[in-house]
Formats: sequence, C-alpha cells, structure tokens
Amino acid sequence: MRALRKFEQLIGRISGAFGWLAGWLCILMILIVFIDVIARYLFESGSIAMQELEWHLFAAVFLLGAAYTMRENANVRVDVLYERMPRRRKAVVDIFGTVFFVIPMCTLILYSSFDFVAYSYEVQEISNDPGGLPYRFAFKALLPLGYFLVLIQSLAVIARNIRILTGDLVESTNQSPVHTEKL
Repeated sequence: MRALRKFEQLIGRISGAFGWLAGWLCILMILIVFIDVIARYLFESGSIAMQELEWHLFAAVFLLGAAYTMRENANVRVDVLYERMPRRRKAVVDIFGTVFFVIPMCTLILYSSFDFVAYSYEVQEISNDPGGLPYRFAFKALLPLGYFLVLIQSLAVIARNIRILTGDLVESTNQSPVHTEKL
C-alpha cells in the first residue's frame, strides 16, 4: 500500500502543478478578454489574434486543468445514487468507471491525436484568418498532453480507491475534498 500511496502522491503533485498553471492561464485569459472587450467597445478596434488567443487559452485551461479537477474529485457528475453509497461502494464505482470509461477514452484520444498534432507541426499550421495567430500546432500539442495527464491521474484514482477497498485509510496530501452544490 505504501507504493500505491507514493504513486498517488507523485501523480497528485504533477496534476497539482498543471492545475496551478491552468489557474494562472485562467487569470491571463480573463485579462485578455477584458482588454479585448475594452478595445472593441470603447476604441472600436478588435483583433483576430486576441480572439484566437482567448480560445486557445480556454482550451489550455480545460486540457491542463482536467487532471487536477479529477484529483480533487471536483468533476461534474449526477450524484443521485452515488452520494448515498458507502465509501467502499463508491470506490468500486470509481474503479469501474475509470477502467471502463476514462482510460479507454483517454487512450483513444491519445492514439488519434498524435497524427493530428504531427501533421499540424509538419505543415507548420497557422491560423486561416488574416491577422490570426501563428504556431497553431503548439496549441494542438496540448491535446495529447492534457489527455495523458488525465490518463495518469486515472491510475492515481484507481490507486486511491484500491487503498480504500483494502482498508488503507491514511489520507494522502491530495485527498479530495467533498464538493457539494446547492441548487
């Protein structure tokens, strides 16, 4: 169990670092959107490059922050049955969902995204719009990176739930808090 705990902590630190980066990119994105809106509505001068940068930063925030969200167990789910389950049954459900849904999806996207990114790099893809951003392939490279991070975080989720099932209840430093939404 010690090895599982160490593995979970290592992956948790990696996901945490990318989550931290996604948080700062979110702040940067908000700043760029603010500047773009001010420029467009007060000075009547828009920028295609600024708009594309907003889209690319949004994608980066999503792709780099997904593993962190998974680590914190803050993903959106319908908890009609799950919230009433005992901890061990939740662990079984989490392992099942991760093994049969998350890992195959990440593997499929990783497999199909390599050629997508490689081709973009090979042709040195840029924006189709005049005044758009160059180096679109750099942003496309975040696709396999983001899903790789989710894949390795999935393995850490499995490790955490195996620890729950075996009775190793020592909480790791990145143990997920309980998020409750009130509607």
